Amino acid sequence: MGKGTRSVRGSTRHVNDEAGSVIEPIYQTSLFDFREPEDRPSLHGVVPLKYSREDNPTVYAVESKMAELEHGVDALGTSSGMAAITTLMMSLLSKDSTVLMPLDVYGSTLVLMERLNRFGVRTVITDPGTNNVINSLRNSINVVFIESVSNPLLRVYDVPEIVKASHEAGATVVVDNTLATPIGLTPINHGVDFVIHSATKYLSGHNDVVAGFIVGNDDRIKGVWEWRRFLGTIMEPFTAFLLNRGLKTLHIRMRTHEENAKAVAEFLMNHPKVERVYYPCLNNHETHETAKKLLSNCGGIVSFEVRGGLKEAMAVYKHAKMIIPSVSFGGTESIITHPASTTHAHWSPEDRARAGIKDNLLRLSVGLEDPEDIINDLSQALNYA
Repeated sequence: MGKGTRSVRGSTRHVNDEAGSVIEPIYQTSLFDFREPEDRPSLHGVVPLKYSREDNPTVYAVESKMAELEHGVDALGTSSGMAAITTLMMSLLSKDSTVLMPLDVYGSTLVLMERLNRFGVRTVITDPGTNNVINSLRNSINVVFIESVSNPLLRVYDVPEIVKASHEAGATVVVDNTLATPIGLTPINHGVDFVIHSATKYLSGHNDVVAGFIVGNDDRIKGVWEWRRFLGTIMEPFTAFLLNRGLKTLHIRMRTHEENAKAVAEFLMNHPKVERVYYPCLNNHETHETAKKLLSNCGGIVSFEVRGGLKEAMAVYKHAKMIIPSVSFGGTESIITHPASTTHAHWSPEDRARAGIKDNLLRLSVGLEDPEDIINDLSQALNYA
């Protein structure tokens, strides 16, 4: 079954199909009849269905679809991408555990890991890049956490090489696959233990939900389910319904996001007021060869540096008309972000410089509008630089 068919259909139907609904219904209920527990379904094979903090049929439908898309044994829906990371880390880590990650992971992920130090968890932060991660591996590392494609400079990490080196060192590998999506890369096919998603982004695709996923490669996902139950981080049924709806067009949307992003990147490459463009499909990107090897879709994010500094970048940011100045990415609308003052504002200037995030850097989430309109808006905004 192809990725498009999996995105649209999946294989799981809701628990009670007596009404014959073609679309998965919304089970907006906090509890389920538990008169005969032995007759109740066990959705994730842990406990019978009884309470929506543990399991819900609407949530389970989209979880099963995500497990298929990412080629995992099971998937768990959570209330946000950060909830997915927190739940998984609570399951994997204990006092004296050590996590290895590169500096260019999502800013809030980095802060979360550093704050886990108060519970005895040690965090080792490397400079960005595949080789830096591999060269920092030691037998004392318990978990290696990377993003398949980093944000906002779009470095593509060599997942197979990191998995090989990490497993030889005895470490569990977690990959945040939010930017690549399962349309661009399926990390579990390369031996990754767990995949994380902020489903708020491309998976839902419409800037109208906040959600996350954890996908597991083996039975350890049942332990993660236990922690989701304890923490209460399960996805809401209506969110799951909207997310399932969004997934049905994921493969089509990603194709158009990529086409539009390539057109925008080529325009920016030739613009006199643009100093540098970051897009994995461009020959000049530092990880272009890795992108060619691993990615079947280069995504819809294009980052670029405006000639000058902060003043010039903010002039472009503020004068966008159709493109929305805001945060986040992956929706149908084009959104422009100034990472140094938003997503990475809580980083020190030294850490931003170490990660390559300059004051004149802008990140563009290229939407599904006509590419000519996106380019025309960028062109007029760049006049103010």
